[in-house]
Amino acid sequence: MIMFTTADGKNRIFTFLLVCGIFCLSGLCNGMIDVFNRHFKDSLQLSDAQSALVQGAWYGAYFIMAFPGGMVARRFGYRCGIICGLTIILIGSLMFIPVTRMTGETLTIYAAFLSTLFAVGAGFTFLETVANPYATVLGQPEYASSRINLAQSFNAIGWILGPMLGGKFTLGAAGAASNVHLYVPYLVVAGIVAIFLLVFSVAPVPNLSPGEADTPSSPDETGPPLAGEKHFLLAWVSQFLYVAGQCGIFAFFITYILNRQLTPALSEGVARLLPSVMCQYIDGHWYITKGCSPYMLSLAFFLFAVGRFSGSLIQSRVAPHRVLGAYAAINSALMLLVIANLGWFSVSALIVSFFFMSIMYPTNFALGIRGLGVKTKLAASFMVTAIIGGAIMPWCMGRIIDLYGWSYGFVMPLVCFLYIAYYGFTWKKWYVRDVEGAVKVPVLAGH
Repeated sequence: MIMFTTADGKNRIFTFLLVCGIFCLSGLCNGMIDVFNRHFKDSLQLSDAQSALVQGAWYGAYFIMAFPGGMVARRFGYRCGIICGLTIILIGSLMFIPVTRMTGETLTIYAAFLSTLFAVGAGFTFLETVANPYATVLGQPEYASSRINLAQSFNAIGWILGPMLGGKFTLGAAGAASNVHLYVPYLVVAGIVAIFLLVFSVAPVPNLSPGEADTPSSPDETGPPLAGEKHFLLAWVSQFLYVAGQCGIFAFFITYILNRQLTPALSEGVARLLPSVMCQYIDGHWYITKGCSPYMLSLAFFLFAVGRFSGSLIQSRVAPHRVLGAYAAINSALMLLVIANLGWFSVSALIVSFFFMSIMYPTNFALGIRGLGVKTKLAASFMVTAIIGGAIMPWCMGRIIDLYGWSYGFVMPLVCFLYIAYYGFTWKKWYVRDVEGAVKVPVLAGH
């Protein structure tokens, strides 16, 4: 398939499938994070802003470790970067065993959990810094955006499974919320990582350079510094705001749907269709339970996965920047419905927003590093730092919710999606300005 054939005529689909496995594992752990946000709120009696520090630790690791990860990839190659990331994840996952046995002050225990999550997140930073640009070079450059969207579709599959795995040992557990079994899902992760370590140690992983699959932005293969690449700089801002908006929605999804002032009662007919552990009878009405909430999050992530797979197909036929702009504009409208607090209409809008968020991260990434040639790995490191938006937004959003209510909280992702729509619809102008007069490059499919 030409989509996976590099300039030397070799088919890289096997390596691409290994990268897809990495994305699936990343999605699994990211999906668990959004369950833990609600879990720690209950088990440690935290406020919404305090519980959002889960995202702060996780995505803060991406910001801090992005450049070390990129340096390893540039110095030692893609394989070494992947193996380093997997090793860190393995160590971090095993750290959950002693942490779940800790006793003492609540804040001390919470800090220990956050530190452990930071360690696992640091490992995934190495993988993200390597895997995203690697997916773009495993075939013809004009299919780079479709390829990275397809690879990240497997990330979405992991996201479906994450809430169910994490929720089984937290929100789905009987009795009062407890941290005692929290190490179990991370033992599963450790086992998967051990297998990946073995495979990447022996499998043929070509260390392709970006210059082999992309055209540099100037004849001397250096071009202007990254600060002069407007399409890259605006992509970084768009990525920052996307991750901010995404993480704000992901972090508070379960808390939102468990709030009986926001999510109305179920009809008796629907309640009878659900297992008894998924609904409860309170004051003459049926409501969903905490045990049901991870499955509703998985449903939302299912739409996210469908969006990723369909987005990859759509972007092979329609210009990716136009798809990005359209999806962001639709999500802006959906956030207005959520803010309006219209009962099930707002709940449905919140769930559907996952579908339209699906293509934003990989598309921003591909558009941002497009045409950068030998600067691709450095640009990828910068793009990964944009994930710091996920560390900042949930805390800010949680603080606003604590002080002013839910409607004001969702204004923040609304603003994020409005900017992303602007970037998507104007990307071609900035890209042409950056590359015109330097060297002609192949345009993305759909132009």
